[in-house]
Amino acid sequence: MPSTVEYENLLRDAELRVTQPRLAVLDAVYENPHADTNSIIETVRGDLPDVSHQAVYDVLKAFTDAGLVRHIQPPGSVARYESRVGDNHHHIVCRSCGAIADVDCAVGHAPCLSASNDHGFVIDEAEVVYRGLCPACATESSSAQSPRKESRV
Repeated sequence: MPSTVEYENLLRDAELRVTQPRLAVLDAVYENPHADTNSIIETVRGDLPDVSHQAVYDVLKAFTDAGLVRHIQPPGSVARYESRVGDNHHHIVCRSCGAIADVDCAVGHAPCLSASNDHGFVIDEAEVVYRGLCPACATESSSAQSPRKESRV
């Protein structure tokens, strides 16, 4: 985890003022990869109880615009934020519990995939979402599906 001084430098490098809410939000995103906005608000309020929802939303937008955090929204999920930026990685989402994990680029260099028809666009990013079951849910699912032996009395 970056230190407060490193967070301050990140903000200054992005030409953003250093404020307590910004430091708290940045720390919350780094501590909780793929956190949704409500989770970030709860974490920030642990240090700054009076911070408003709107202040956190505004900070997250400023951070996303400045490239300090990445906004992701896998299909069927609320908006989430992560500190891993600039590498065009992808995500895997558990169909059962909603857990999200990072997946490095599948093939080649960014943007990782070549579109079969770019329609004249200059592509600089590809977003891929893998879906499946996380290890815990897969184990639970296979236990629930295994036949039970009936006891004879």
